[in-house]
Amino acid sequence: MRQVRTEILPTANTPYFLLDPEGIIRIKGKGMVINETNTLNNIYAWLDLYVKSPAEITYVSICLEYLNSFCTGKLVTILKKLMEVVADKKKLVIYWYYEEDDNDILERGEYISSTFNIPFKFIMTDDIGNCC
Repeated sequence: MRQVRTEILPTANTPYFLLDPEGIIRIKGKGMVINETNTLNNIYAWLDLYVKSPAEITYVSICLEYLNSFCTGKLVTILKKLMEVVADKKKLVIYWYYEEDDNDILERGEYISSTFNIPFKFIMTDDIGNCC
């Protein structure tokens, strides 16, 4: 089965997802709630297929204006799945964008990175809405 590029459009409370088999994954917007089982299942199914034959380098860009605990858990699940590409001798690069005055988003990223031993590159931006 051929992996296809998938986009999931954002809502007022859910982020935008770009899942590109060329090794580009973007998560952008507000992570208030992802309660759509179909949406999550589609993301997980795409990732299951991707990690079987990943790009040489997978770039993940995370640009979130808001991230609650529920969505943090879902994001961790996604990132743990992506860590499987490293076991396949491929490279995983995760960019975590945050605004200078948004310590909550920065600290959430630092927590995820350190707790789950997932290396992030933290990038400060003036406008999280226009990054990645």
